[in-house]
Amino acid sequence: MRRFAPALLLLGLPSIAPAQVPPPAVEGPQPLLTGRDLFSLEAASDPQISPDGKWIAYVRKSNDIMTDKARPTIWLIDVASGTQQPLVAGPGAHMAPRWSPDGKRLAYVSASDGAPQLHVLWLADRASVKITGLPDSPGAVAWSPDGRRIAYTMQVPGTGATLGKAPEKPEGARWAEPLEVIDKVTYRADGAGYLKPGVSQIFVVSADGGAPRRLTFGKWDDGGPLSWSPDGRTILFSSNRNEDWELNPVNGEVYALDVASGAVKALTSRDGPDGGARYSPDGSKIAYLGYDDSRRGYDNVQLYVMNADGSGFRSLTATLDRSIDNAQWAGNATLYISYDDHGQSRVGRIGLDGRMTPVAQGLAGDSLDRPYTGGGFSVSKAGIVAYSGGDPLSPADIYLADGKDGKRLTRLNSEWLGAKSLAQVRKLPVTAPDGRAIDAWLATPPGHREGQRVPLILEIHGGPFAAYGPYFSTDVQLYAAAGYAVLYTNPRGSTSYGAEFANLIDKKYPGDDYGDLIASVDAAIAAGIADPNNLFVTGGSGGGVLTAWIVGKTNRFKAAATQKPVIDWSSFVLTSDGSNFYSPYWFEKKPWEDPDSYWTRSPLSLVGNVTTPTLVVVGSEDYRTPVSESEQYYTALKLRGIPTALVKVPGASHGGFAARPSQSAAKASAILEWFGRYRTASQP
Repeated sequence: MRRFAPALLLLGLPSIAPAQVPPPAVEGPQPLLTGRDLFSLEAASDPQISPDGKWIAYVRKSNDIMTDKARPTIWLIDVASGTQQPLVAGPGAHMAPRWSPDGKRLAYVSASDGAPQLHVLWLADRASVKITGLPDSPGAVAWSPDGRRIAYTMQVPGTGATLGKAPEKPEGARWAEPLEVIDKVTYRADGAGYLKPGVSQIFVVSADGGAPRRLTFGKWDDGGPLSWSPDGRTILFSSNRNEDWELNPVNGEVYALDVASGAVKALTSRDGPDGGARYSPDGSKIAYLGYDDSRRGYDNVQLYVMNADGSGFRSLTATLDRSIDNAQWAGNATLYISYDDHGQSRVGRIGLDGRMTPVAQGLAGDSLDRPYTGGGFSVSKAGIVAYSGGDPLSPADIYLADGKDGKRLTRLNSEWLGAKSLAQVRKLPVTAPDGRAIDAWLATPPGHREGQRVPLILEIHGGPFAAYGPYFSTDVQLYAAAGYAVLYTNPRGSTSYGAEFANLIDKKYPGDDYGDLIASVDAAIAAGIADPNNLFVTGGSGGGVLTAWIVGKTNRFKAAATQKPVIDWSSFVLTSDGSNFYSPYWFEKKPWEDPDSYWTRSPLSLVGNVTTPTLVVVGSEDYRTPVSESEQYYTALKLRGIPTALVKVPGASHGGFAARPSQSAAKASAILEWFGRYRTASQP
């Protein structure tokens, strides 16, 4: 479930667009993708082009089959020749490469010998030195304009609350751990567990090493990105320093930090999240991201520009009706932005007059289990754009923006993945019951023959304010390799279609998005591909909510697998790590003020209708949609006598549900085994 700051069809036979990427031309039978193949997959991310545009440093993520973990390394591409070489490898994780202003050095974060530390590498002789010895990982790394200093953020330990005092412990005695006293609204976070006292603060260190200097103090988290003024005297950052920061987490401002004195000045002041601020090269303007908070489920993040003193702010993208993810200057009058449009992540060039020109599309991230939009980009001084991009048959590679399709510089998986028989993905036209067009994609099993009906898995995205697109997905490919067509869609509420489309589910989710999903299934049946007698449904997070909602509404599906769902909105809101957010953004009132609204939108309210065999899957350390949500649904199904099982992914958080390759493969296998129990032979 994501958000900016811290989701009876009358159709003729539809036509289906051909796959975006042709199948590889390989003679003879090809093996199918298997769970073990997940260890062989690699993905590119965080492309950083040098200031002169001649080099690209990027993070290359592979998987270590012996440790069952991702292994990030840093590679360097020569833009002119396309050749690449490893730059920082070896034991530990290496990430966040950032070029010095002169392009001769590269700062990066490495955990080669314990806690992640900041390193600097000299490109001329590849010499590297560790310049920090920090107790926690540095983030938001930013070079000063003269290349002499590096700013970063880091978590600073604090003192926890206490109540009372234990008796004195005799010397040598082995007593129980002392009491833990919690007094924060948000006391645990998905992926981090129970939070230790402390706040994120800003530091600066010499690029040659030495003792760092702390620049900010207080009870608030100060975050990046960090942006230096051209004269090196000021750093921009974002923070929620309002008195009600714990109860109003979406609010935040852009601040200017005087490096010499530590004085902090707010440059924005509206009700809403402002951040991502960057100085123009001449320091006269600041670009930043934000919106006026409407207390709706979704608002488009807009790109703003203001004078360096905070005056004269204006939106450059108010008429775009798309949410901006990132903005970077190239010159003093041009910015490059990333945004999602109709299930595709794109880069555009925009002037100070608000006129935008598309530059690249097909940006892709390094998360491989499901086909979410994503990806990153960077831009040189002259406006050369490097980005991570992919397609339904290939995880993310590095591209240069070069016309509509981009110039591909890496092919990390082409050799071995090209010899696999993969599912082909095509666009499926869908019309919702109210006449709206809904984007959907249909993956067919390898070797599928046109006119052949096969079992169908409806796979539903989370968020709910998120989007799927034509991207590589291990879940989709593994399901297809088992003989299923896989349907994934962007029902109302999905992002990348404008604020009005996303807010069709504002304060009424789940709701009419159910009709969009069922319409998509009907379209797959009408296309002659889906077997209407062999329908299955699954999804994670918001998709888990809708899976449980669907089986409470219809018995059309032979079996279901709800993954990390919300089952009872009241219990969820009071146990999730985002409890200070869901009201007023998803509900008008708190659970005790309007219990009926929470109950009528809870899948648990429909459990009495369920007849579909339903598997429940959750990470054992999920603090976003806590394990208790899955457990109560499993127990309710058991008490009703509905075939069910509870699968826990040990050690997995909500966001890290598929982080370990073995668990990602095993989870898909468990779902396929469950569906296989209820699958019957399809008729032609």
